[in-house]
Amino acid sequence: MTVRQDQLKNGFRIVSEHMPGLQSAAIGIWVTAGARNERIEQNGIAHFLEHMAFKGTKRRSALQIAEAIEDVGGYINAYTSREVTAYYARVLKDDVALAMDVIGDIVLNPIFDPREIEVERGVILQEIGQAYDTPDDVIFDWLQEQSYHDQPLGRTILGPTERVSAFSREDLSGFVAEHYGPEQMILSAAGAVDHDALMKTAEEMFGHLQPRQGLIPETARFTGGEARQEKDLEQAHFALALESPGYRDDAIYTAQIYSTALGGGMSSRLFQEVRETRGLCYTIFAQTGAYADTGTTTIYAGTSADQIGELATITIDEMKRAAEDMSAEEVARARAQMKAGMLMGLESPSNRAERLARLVQIWGNVPSLEDTVAKINAVSTEDVRLFAENMAIQAPAALALYGPVTDAPTLAQLQERRAA
Repeated sequence: MTVRQDQLKNGFRIVSEHMPGLQSAAIGIWVTAGARNERIEQNGIAHFLEHMAFKGTKRRSALQIAEAIEDVGGYINAYTSREVTAYYARVLKDDVALAMDVIGDIVLNPIFDPREIEVERGVILQEIGQAYDTPDDVIFDWLQEQSYHDQPLGRTILGPTERVSAFSREDLSGFVAEHYGPEQMILSAAGAVDHDALMKTAEEMFGHLQPRQGLIPETARFTGGEARQEKDLEQAHFALALESPGYRDDAIYTAQIYSTALGGGMSSRLFQEVRETRGLCYTIFAQTGAYADTGTTTIYAGTSADQIGELATITIDEMKRAAEDMSAEEVARARAQMKAGMLMGLESPSNRAERLARLVQIWGNVPSLEDTVAKINAVSTEDVRLFAENMAIQAPAALALYGPVTDAPTLAQLQERRAA
């Protein structure tokens, strides 16, 4: 399999990986503008714009967009994150050109029909309402807000209802004009694809675009803080975040191995101690996520009102214990899980296209899998213990609690336990 990468004169980037033996391909446009690129009055507009992409172009109606891909048995979708918006499709190899034409059409030629804006506004408001009715969704928005208080990175991707209710056609087209320039787009494809054909099509579709300067996101500051909302629910939801490395920091590999060993699977410390030994919860996990200049290691669990205090304190105790006696066997197991998860995932062309786009966004190029595996292998047990010590004692923290949480400890009390 060979990765090829090119760039048009206007800055539009193309990256692809041909995967021999496949009869299908994944292809998409990744725009390096998400919720983090919004001004406060725009919060939610990147996600709104993603919804509107499928609501009609100068060449196709909303139904024609869906039919064009589904008539050939394909699949088309999109998503918005805090740092990117992606529009992508999965089709058979003979339909790659069609998929490229449809995706290019929805990115370049949206019409923002006022009637469709109102329809989709209602859909998004329902999506926001659904999120608020899903405790283990909304708690992560609150945790993000506390982690990066009063910053674009701390705002929700969906946006508040009052903003979404007020967005106009001009607001949508204005965000496109500011952020959908050629140097902010990456065409990524994997599977049964021909790079030269992609290059030719990209030049025809995107070569005329003029470069533009979008809003440069402000540098993130992990502030920490606590959000607590009492509500009559069956479970008390607990989420703790600790400042971790960004994805351009090689320490991200240590952070990911640490969170896997701490709470990444059935053999992890938190799962074994909190669920298997003590029976305090059904779900508990730890994971590490990263952005360009910061990251978070997050621990989540749901438990009963009378056990939330015990669960929280045991979580801190397990974090401290990991700094003292994390074993070489645990690190090796977590390292193996991390490598296997990455390599197994790359058997999917959709995952490969996603990876290519993200690496080009992060580094400007695609490091080899061998280099990435070497960095994972280079993480030592001592590295993980030192990282665990920082997580247990020093790293800035944020806490979110939702449900019957009257008896849950405060962030200040957890900080005292960390320092003890």
